[in-house]
Amino acid sequence: MRLLCFLLFATAVHAQEVDLELVLLADASGSITQEEIDFQRESTATAITDPAVLASIGNTVTGSIAVTYVEWAANQATVVDWTIIDGPESAEAFAAALLAPPRLATGHNAIGDALLAGKRQIESNSFKSLRQVIDFSGDSTGNYSGAGIEEARDEVVAAGIVINALPILDGGEGDPLLQEYEARIIGGPGAFAIPALGRDEFVTALRRKLILEIAGMPLDGVRLAASP
Repeated sequence: MRLLCFLLFATAVHAQEVDLELVLLADASGSITQEEIDFQRESTATAITDPAVLASIGNTVTGSIAVTYVEWAANQATVVDWTIIDGPESAEAFAAALLAPPRLATGHNAIGDALLAGKRQIESNSFKSLRQVIDFSGDSTGNYSGAGIEEARDEVVAAGIVINALPILDGGEGDPLLQEYEARIIGGPGAFAIPALGRDEFVTALRRKLILEIAGMPLDGVRLAASP
């Protein structure tokens, strides 16, 4: 009986081993409309089920990643809890779960608190992984309450977690937000920021960033063909 319990426990522990723990931190602050909330979720659902993203997951050591989607504003709210994605079926289930809930985070920016919430998400889950990444997206560096941005970033990075970012450049190519995200938000070995020039490039930028994160490659490590 003891042997059976040990084997069941060992199997459960093994099942929790993934290549990557990924927290998707999406902007839901006052500058983001309900339409944009829906668009960000729909874009993430499209990207996570993209054949190129799934192929990247399949090429990892374990063939799996763990992902959670959290919206941030003055508060942080988990939209989809930790999910193992290891193929089309689990990716589709994550995508479907992402589209259903109502808006859960509101108010002004609290970027530092959001980064620390991402850290807690990683430290409190039951997974074991080779890499841990917070994937932060937003359209400003306003920080109206809570922890300071740089202080929070440094605490996250000190814990061995990489922060990547997807700044949404509503001001076009001259928007300084990319440089601000590079200077103040991203951190850790190989950290990078990929800009999206508004809605038109959001899905493409998110897809590219996911593939780089899953593969553990530098920003210039891959060149992607356009999705059909």
